[in-house]
Amino acid sequence: MGILDDNSFDDESDDEQARNDRFEDELRKYKDMLRDDPSRITNLEALEEIVGYYYENEKYREALRFVDQLLSLVPYSADAWQRKGLILSNLSRFEEALSAFDRAEGFNPADPEIQVSKGITLDDLDRPDEALSCFERALELDPSNEDALFNKGITLEKTGRYDEAVQIFSFILKNSPDHKEAWYEAGYCYDYLEKPQESLRCYDEHLNRDPFNYNGWYNRGIVLTRLMNYNAALESYDMALAIREDFPAAWYNKGNACANLGRIHDAITCYRETVRLDEKDIPAWHNLGNAYEELADYRGAISCFSEAIQLDPGHYESYFGRGSCYDALEEYENALTDYDRALSLSRDYAELWYAKADLLYNMEKRKESLPCYRMVTRLDPANVEAWLDYGETLLEVGFTRQALRAFDRAVAINPHSAEPHYCRAKALITLNRLFEAAESLRTSILIDPDKRIDFKAEFPAAQSTQEFRNLLNR
Repeated sequence: MGILDDNSFDDESDDEQARNDRFEDELRKYKDMLRDDPSRITNLEALEEIVGYYYENEKYREALRFVDQLLSLVPYSADAWQRKGLILSNLSRFEEALSAFDRAEGFNPADPEIQVSKGITLDDLDRPDEALSCFERALELDPSNEDALFNKGITLEKTGRYDEAVQIFSFILKNSPDHKEAWYEAGYCYDYLEKPQESLRCYDEHLNRDPFNYNGWYNRGIVLTRLMNYNAALESYDMALAIREDFPAAWYNKGNACANLGRIHDAITCYRETVRLDEKDIPAWHNLGNAYEELADYRGAISCFSEAIQLDPGHYESYFGRGSCYDALEEYENALTDYDRALSLSRDYAELWYAKADLLYNMEKRKESLPCYRMVTRLDPANVEAWLDYGETLLEVGFTRQALRAFDRAVAINPHSAEPHYCRAKALITLNRLFEAAESLRTSILIDPDKRIDFKAEFPAAQSTQEFRNLLNR
C-alpha cells in the first residue's frame, strides 16, 4: 500500500491543505530515513509516489534524491531510468539526462515514450538531427504517437524548417482540433513564413482555448504590428500585460505601437517601464531616445542614446541618434564626432552619410561635404534629393559641369518634378548655355508655375535676356 492509500487520507472532512500537510509529514519521515539509513526504505510504491509528487510539484532536486533510492532497489527498471532522465532534464543537466534515457532504452527499446523523451533532450542539447531520428523511431514504434509528431514539429521549427513544421502542426490539428499548443506553434511558423493572416487565425484559435497565455497575446500583437494594425496590436499587448505585468518585451513593443500611432508620451511611458524591468535593454534605451528627440527634448534624448552606447559601444544607431541631437543643438563638433564613430561601425548607411554631408555643409565646409553627398548617391542612386543637394553644393564651389551631371541624373530619375529641371537651368546659365537653360526652365514652370517667381528673384538680370524675356513675362 502506498502512502497516498493510507486510511488517514480518506477522511472526507479534511480539506486539500490538510491532506497536503499530512503528505508532507510522511515525506519528512522518508527523508529522515533516507538520511539516516537509506536501506530502510523498501516500499517501491511509496517511493514511486514520492518521486511523482515532487516531480509534479516541480521540486526536482528532491525528486532526484528519491528516484536514485528507487533505482537502488530496481536498477533494471526502464520506467525509473526514464523518470530520472526527465528529472535531470528539468534541472538542465541534459547530458546526464541523455545517459539515463540511454539506460532506459537499453531495458525497453520498444517504448516510444523513451524515444520522445530522448529526442527532446537531444533538441535541448542542440543536436536536432539526432533528435529527429528519435522522433522518427518513436513514430515507427507507434505511428499514432502525437507527442512524437508534435515534438518533431518543434525541432523542425527551431531549425528554421517552418514549411515542414507547419505541415505537421496542421496534420495534428486535423485530428485534434483542440490541441492548443499546435495552434500556437502553427501561428509562430506562419509568422516566419510571412503569412500574417494565417498566423493571426492560429493565435486566435489558440487563445480561444488558452486565454491566459500571455505569450500568445504578445505574439498576436507582433503579427498585428506587422500588419500595421497598431490599435489592435495595443489591445493584444495590454492583454499580455494584464496577465503578466513584468513582461519587458510586451512593454517595449507596446511602446513601438504607440510611437507608430504618434502617441509619443505614451511610448515614453512604455519604454521607461521596459528599462525599469530590464535596465540593459539597448533597443528600449535607443527608442526612448528617439521618442525624446521626436519631442525636441534633445538633452533627454542624448542621455538615453548615451545609455545605449554605454551598454553597447558598437551600437551605431545610437551614435547616429545622439549625433542628430547634437546637430539640432548646433553642437556641430560633437555631432561630427558621433557621425564619424557611427560610420566607422557601419559604412553602408546612406542616411548617415547624408546627415554628415548636411552637417559639414552647415559648418561652411562645402568641399568636405561633397564626398559625403557622393557616397549617398552611390548607396542610394534613386535618391533625387541627394542628387540635387550634391549638385547644388558642386555649383556653389564652382564645379559647374559636375553639378550639371548631377542635375541630369535627378531629371532622369524624376522627370515630372519641377526642381531638377529648375536646378539644371541654373547650371546651364552658369555655363552660358542660355537656350538650353530656357528650355529646362520652361519645363520647370510648366510643372510648377511658381518657379517663374523663384527664377525672377534669383536671376533678376535674366528678365532682360532674350531667351528668358517672353518666358518670364508670359
